[in-house]
Amino acid sequence: MNLGTPLKSHAKRVLMLGSGELGKEVVIELMRLGVEVIACDRYANAPAMQVAHRSHVFDMLDASALRDVVTQEKPDLIVPEIEAIATKELQALESEGWHVIPTAEATRLTMDREGIRRLAAEELGLPTAKYRFADSRAELDAAAEALGFPCVIKPIMSSSGKGQSVAKTADELDRAWEYSQSAGRAGAGRIIVEEFIQFDSEITLLTLRTKDDTLFVAPVGHRQVGGDYVESWQPHPMTDAQLAEAQRICKAVTDRLSGRGVFGVELFLLKDGGVLFSEVSPRPHDTGMVTMATQQWSEFALHARAILGLPVAAIRRHSVGASAVIRAGEALTNPVFEGVDAVFEQADVDLRIFGKPDARPKRRMAVALATGDSWEDALAKARAAAQKVRVVEGDYTQTP
Repeated sequence: MNLGTPLKSHAKRVLMLGSGELGKEVVIELMRLGVEVIACDRYANAPAMQVAHRSHVFDMLDASALRDVVTQEKPDLIVPEIEAIATKELQALESEGWHVIPTAEATRLTMDREGIRRLAAEELGLPTAKYRFADSRAELDAAAEALGFPCVIKPIMSSSGKGQSVAKTADELDRAWEYSQSAGRAGAGRIIVEEFIQFDSEITLLTLRTKDDTLFVAPVGHRQVGGDYVESWQPHPMTDAQLAEAQRICKAVTDRLSGRGVFGVELFLLKDGGVLFSEVSPRPHDTGMVTMATQQWSEFALHARAILGLPVAAIRRHSVGASAVIRAGEALTNPVFEGVDAVFEQADVDLRIFGKPDARPKRRMAVALATGDSWEDALAKARAAAQKVRVVEGDYTQTP
């Protein structure tokens, strides 16, 4: 296999659709391999745009705008990094010969909770939580009555917990319905209602499909608040039987989706030793940021190699580690990070500032990474490091 030189006639050209913090790390890894990268997002100066060769700003739900950029840039690979994309147009582009990672169908199915849940539970027969779909407030009532309380309400298209809530009683369904209709990635619309699972823990099993094989990263444990990841650690303890079942589920799902690259498969580990499929993202996963501290090749490096068609002989983990998210507490137009020096006073910690140009309450702005003798030790270090950083509004009256 040959790789050209960026900005030259034989360059390998990758179009990133979405330029957040995960896309930024993928772009860095692609650039290390001499790939020419074009980063796209709905706002200017997104994190991945800051490290790409060039960028475009447009709404990726706009099919015409998406096609215009593809035909202008003529990429070798189209790499969706977010859910809110005009997937029908991606499918049309793929049918015309453009290469979508992992595939246009995988992107369509996984951005739609209904599509992926029906695929996993009904087509593949994998174990999942019980679920119903609802298109109206009345249908939500019926679904909640059938599944019982508490129940989980999510827009069928969303990410990072946006629009997701738990209703403990019927009195909370009004609030849950309104939130699902106002906070999802694509606005109001259909929702999925799930039984509340009393799980022992929740993990991400990063599954890598290369041109030759399927490999698994050591399981990543994580904690979510409001459906959004706030901490993760690797490796998460599992029995041999649980790990084998988790890998079986992940391989079944990713084989069906097909294509190359990292898939972030979320699973519930039950108190009785069972494993349930929850969700899958056809791209590196936010909880997998911990691999930047624990592995020879992070999930982003693995993804870059796989989508380029390069072999991955082995996945090596050299440390036990953890991550802790740093979020903004308020809306900011000029984010400044205080306390960074205090983070590095502690050994075995690191910090990644994403470079987002502005903030809103609870927006993820950076992540603290740490290694330790155990995942509990690493997590304590990562938490302590994250707590030392404050994201504040820059003072325009003072020079930096």
